[in-house]
Amino acid sequence: MDHVTIYGRTSCGFCVRAKGLCEAKGLTHTWIDMAAEGLSKADIAEKIGRPVHTVPQILVGDEYVGGCDEFFQFVRSRETALQD
Repeated sequence: MDHVTIYGRTSCGFCVRAKGLCEAKGLTHTWIDMAAEGLSKADIAEKIGRPVHTVPQILVGDEYVGGCDEFFQFVRSRETALQD
């Protein structure tokens, strides 16, 4: 799988779950702590090219995946595709 980029906050349970999935699956990822980096949702929206209302915001390579639930589904679908 391509490199995963997670924009999130350490205080967000969904963000921590997404990061944990990467760690559990051994996925190469970059965690960008928005608070530590001084980034707002508007800053992230500018980077990903779409409005941001919630975190995390996750990309795989250059592909926008969405939030935590979408990322879990994305990983499951990739794993299923590899099994077929």
